[in-house]
Parts: sequence; structure tokens; C-alpha cells
Amino acid sequence: MSHPMDPCWYRIQRRIRETADTFSLELADLDTDRSVDFAPGQFNMVYMVNVGEVPLSISGDPQEPRLQVHTIRAYGTVTSAMQALRKGDIVGLRGPYGTCWPMAELEGRDIIICAGGIGMAPLRPVLYAIMARRQSFGKVVLFYGERTPGDLIYRRQMERWRGRFDLEIMVTVDSARQEWRGNVGVVTSLMTHLQIDAATTSALLCGPEIMMRYAIEALSAQGLEEAQIFISMERSMKCGIGLCGHCQLGSLFICKDGPVFNYQKVKHLFHRREC
Repeated sequence: MSHPMDPCWYRIQRRIRETADTFSLELADLDTDRSVDFAPGQFNMVYMVNVGEVPLSISGDPQEPRLQVHTIRAYGTVTSAMQALRKGDIVGLRGPYGTCWPMAELEGRDIIICAGGIGMAPLRPVLYAIMARRQSFGKVVLFYGERTPGDLIYRRQMERWRGRFDLEIMVTVDSARQEWRGNVGVVTSLMTHLQIDAATTSALLCGPEIMMRYAIEALSAQGLEEAQIFISMERSMKCGIGLCGHCQLGSLFICKDGPVFNYQKVKHLFHRREC
């Protein structure tokens, strides 16, 4: 039996430049007989030889488990070093780990998806899952906010999805030059005229915690129950399996008990400042 800290090895099949500091890696398992299923919301620990490893949400299609996709924004030592990775390079993966978005529970309901920044990455598998079984879900609205137009990820895919009649996508940026013709403002400003049936609506949130707090306030003001709000808290994860205690929050370990939580169950911890 292999040790839980031992990675499996994957080859980079494709590298996609999303923005100046963000890129996606499509990874194919070197063991062609192995297929690793994952659920929307889960993450892998991704290891770069001689550099280190980081937790990264899986951002690919759950219908294609042989291809592990990660969208990475360079912000630290390891993720910055990963910018040098190219097609054909080898990386290690451990996982998938963590809880997932409650897709079965969401069936038959209207769904609000609210993403801020790189928080769009762990929510993209939700959209893949919904599109694969679109008739099983009600109205679907995506709110996506970024710093600037140049920071928007998945732009071509967003344009294709926007062409559908069964998905509403609203995008905003914090600041933009005059050539930007879209919305400017925080992502919660898009919710001002949102019309929902609170009894049949659920919301999925991922992004900066300050954004999620304001989004929860906006949704609660429209009658959405806390039990129907789900958040992803990717805070301080380091080992992925609850050994190091780095991501402990109260009695919870984000990597094992999360990263996806029902807001009602963790709201007393959610508003605690990170140490």
C-alpha cells in the first residue's frame, strides 16, 4: 500500500494561458489504466519536483476523470514557479480530497453561482455538471467578479455559455478602462435587481471571504435561507489530509471537513479572522 503522502505522476498534456498571471494545466495520468473520479468542489495537492506542493481546486469536467485540470493564479513561491511548467513536464498529484458541492441536493432547484476572482475555478465543474444534465435543474444564474477585464478567466468558454438560452451570466470588474463595455463594481452590485423564489433557490459561493460575506447578506436580504447557501473556504490548507493542523478552524479541518460547507453550519466560524 502506498503512503498517503506519495503522489501519482501526471504529464502536462496542455497548458492554457488564461491571463498574465493565471494559467490552466490539463494533466494526464502516466498510468493509463487508472481513472480517478472527482466531484465538483474537490481539490488535489499538486507537487512540483524540487519546489513543493500546493492545494489546487479541480477545475475540469467531472465527465472526463482521466484528465485532471487545474487553473492556477501565481501568488506564492510554488504557484509562481509553476508558471515555468510546459507541455510534457511531469507533476505529482495527491487526491482528490475534500467535500464537494451538493449536486444531488441541488436537482430541481434554481441555482445562483457567485464567483470572485480565482474562485471561478472550483465552480466551473458545477457548470459542467449542470450542462451535462441541464433538464434536472431550474434557473441557473452565474455572477462573476474580477479585478480588471484582463483578469477574467475562461473568457472564450464564458462567451459560448452566454450564447445559451438556459444560462444567465453576469460579469463585473472592480475597475476598467473606457473600452470595457461591461459592468463595473463589486460582484454583489449585480444582485440588486435579482428576482428569486427563495423557497426553491440555492446559492454556491467561492471567492475572497469579504466578497462571500456581502453576497450572503445580499442573498439573505432576499429571503434565501442560510441552509441553502454553500461556501468554499480554501483557507490555509497545506497537507490535504488533516495531519498538519495548518487549516484547523475551531473543531474543523478545512481540508477534511471542507472546503465546501453549508453556511448555516459554519457561520459561527466563517466570521472569525484567519490567524
